[in-house]
Amino acid sequence: MAVAVGNCCFSVLTSSVKFRCSASTQRRFATLHGRSNSINDRLNKARGPSSCSGKSDCKKEAACKKELRGKAKDGRCYLYAEGYKGSADTAKTQSAGYKFGMQRKDKIELQYDLKDRQVESGNLQDAAFLNAVVKVYCTHTAPDYSLPWQKQRQYTSTGSAFMIGDGKLLTNAHCVEHDTQVKVKRRGDDTKYVAKVLARGVDCDIALLSVESKEFWKEAEPLYLGHLPRLQDSVTVVGYPLGGDTISVTKGVVSRIEVTSYAHGSSDLLGIQIDAAINPGNSGGPAFNDQGECIGVAFQVYRSEEVENIGYVIPTTVVSHFLNDYERNRKYTGFPCLGVLLQKLENPALRACLKVQSNEGVLVRRVEPTSDAHNVLKEGDVIVSFDDVHVGCEGTVPFRSNERIAFRYLISQKFAGDVAELGIIRAGEFMKVKVVLNPRVHLVPYHIDGGQPSYLIIAGLVFTPLSEPLIDEECEDSIGLKLLAKARYSLARFKGEQIVILSQVLANEVNIGYEDMSNQQVLKLNGTQIKNIHHLAHLVDSCKDKYLVFEFEDNYIAVLERETASTASSSILKGYGIPSERSSDLLEPYVDSPEDNVAVDKGSSDSPVSNLEIGLDGLLWA
Repeated sequence: MAVAVGNCCFSVLTSSVKFRCSASTQRRFATLHGRSNSINDRLNKARGPSSCSGKSDCKKEAACKKELRGKAKDGRCYLYAEGYKGSADTAKTQSAGYKFGMQRKDKIELQYDLKDRQVESGNLQDAAFLNAVVKVYCTHTAPDYSLPWQKQRQYTSTGSAFMIGDGKLLTNAHCVEHDTQVKVKRRGDDTKYVAKVLARGVDCDIALLSVESKEFWKEAEPLYLGHLPRLQDSVTVVGYPLGGDTISVTKGVVSRIEVTSYAHGSSDLLGIQIDAAINPGNSGGPAFNDQGECIGVAFQVYRSEEVENIGYVIPTTVVSHFLNDYERNRKYTGFPCLGVLLQKLENPALRACLKVQSNEGVLVRRVEPTSDAHNVLKEGDVIVSFDDVHVGCEGTVPFRSNERIAFRYLISQKFAGDVAELGIIRAGEFMKVKVVLNPRVHLVPYHIDGGQPSYLIIAGLVFTPLSEPLIDEECEDSIGLKLLAKARYSLARFKGEQIVILSQVLANEVNIGYEDMSNQQVLKLNGTQIKNIHHLAHLVDSCKDKYLVFEFEDNYIAVLERETASTASSSILKGYGIPSERSSDLLEPYVDSPEDNVAVDKGSSDSPVSNLEIGLDGLLWA
């Protein structure tokens, strides 16, 4: 999965930082199955003629590529290191993925890397900890977001995982995304055992598996998590990459430790950069130090024409956070965020104007409406400390002995519901305030909880929430730049807010004149502002008026006679082979919230974050 990633210092509100790759960067798709249709490519194509002849062509192209959920800003591209193994049918998908995402020279270079760097060291041949690394076989069945009542054709992939004891394994979340079956196989064994996914951490790209078979765990020795390594420490990556069925070992050194963009969850957490080869299939495999301790999980690489041999490992600090979160809540709740847009304070005149005496602190420019900080912080506040740790004017804090790291690293050490004490300067006065940290509320989600998107069909009009997977399946000419901009830069006003769009119209005599409508945001029904798709279903069910009047973006309206629409729905569903007029989650009673009504009246999401705010290095999301 190839993703371009920006180097913005703070980026927890990640939906607002997906940009384009530079033309000089060659994307190499390490995932050779499924879909891969980059938003960055669509934004580039918007400047010139579209490469798609129509929506059907785009869907064909999207069907041949793996999903992409990352961020881009400076032309750098990250690729997932997920393996491929499929039947003859899925092998066609592999060829198509090569056609769209990989050039022939990339394949040659990959073979060179495998031959040159993937050697099995003699002193590791019989190391006991190698036996804890297993091969993962996953069958994926992803939803069809354009036709939300059905699934796409299944495909298979391979990856790596390792034992951590108590009948559990660790791997990458993208290795078991949309799984319908997961199997694992130990080194030197020819038996595959069924595994169950206990938890997925989308933002940290970690998944927890369990295997119930006692035979699988016979004489098994789990791995132990070590400490964060130092620069130039030796590192050994173990896994089952493309090119063979036996275990593979690659060696290198730690070249950098910093807050890194995680492509799968489009988030920013601590990451270890190494120069050991990471190839398709290495995802989920452990990285070891010289003492045989696991120092992290391999998960993505960086490819471009200018660089080579840059791989990334999820450090044990992030892994421990994931495991502790799961143990605390018996589920994964996610990494918290502060929810503020910050500006660096490097300029002396700016600091003097804000009455900041010392060379420290970052300026609060915006506060996300759904965060607790919205009740505590104000625009113009200067954050100078986080839990008594001083924040520098560039938004960095001390890290280990003589290093500095991005301020959001401290936030990522917290758990959902934890309280942080901020030292702020407001109008020249120093004070301390407390803020509750919680995971960010995404207006346009990167992944769909539960696996299947919501939908509502009214007289052939198909409504569904806007999501990144849906955008990935569509062309920029069908989504529209205005809707794309809203998806990237608008903020949720309340928890549960969604951008509801009319995805398509299933042609019928009851909806004559509306057949060509697609991918348009619906704003109101009979004059009532729509909060989310569940609210829309409630408004339709409770409507007693003669007509259903839908108001869309750009002042377009569609009117249906309510009783006629209700009568025609069953025949439309039967004609198109659709099992139900709505998804199962919309069958639950809708509960209205007065707080949501107040937030809708304020209309704060109509004032989105601008391109300028995201593009400047001096402005940072925390």
